[in-house]
Amino acid sequence: QLQLVESGGGLVQPGGSLRLSCAASGFTLDDYAIGWFRQAPGKEREGVSCISSSGGISNYEDSVKGRFTISRDNAKNTVYLQMNSLKPEDTAVYYCAAAYYCSYYTPYGVEYWGQGTQVTVSS
Repeated sequence: QLQLVESGGGLVQPGGSLRLSCAASGFTLDDYAIGWFRQAPGKEREGVSCISSSGGISNYEDSVKGRFTISRDNAKNTVYLQMNSLKPEDTAVYYCAAAYYCSYYTPYGVEYWGQGTQVTVSS
C-alpha cells in the first residue's frame, strides 16, 4: 500500500501542545514537498503549512505563524507538525499530504494523502 499514516491527534486544553506525525508507507518522502491541511466541521479544507523536499523552505498560514512548526526527517521517512499555544479555532481534522511543491503554505499537486487525525482544543 502507498499511503501516509498519521498519528498524534487528540484532545487538549487551550494553550496546550500536540505533535502530529506523518510517516510514509510503501514509498519514500525524499522527492516530495509535504504539507498539512485541516478541515473543521462545516468549513472548507484549508492549507496550514508546507515544507519543501529538502526542508529548506517552510511556510505557514497566518493564524498559525509563531505557534506551529513543520519539520521533516527524511532518514525516518516522517514529517512532523509541532503545535503550541493551541486555540479552540485550531479544532479540525488534520491531513498530511505529499505533493509536487509548496504553493506558499498549501501543498500543490498532491500525490498521497494521510487518513486524517482529529485535533480538538477545548476546556
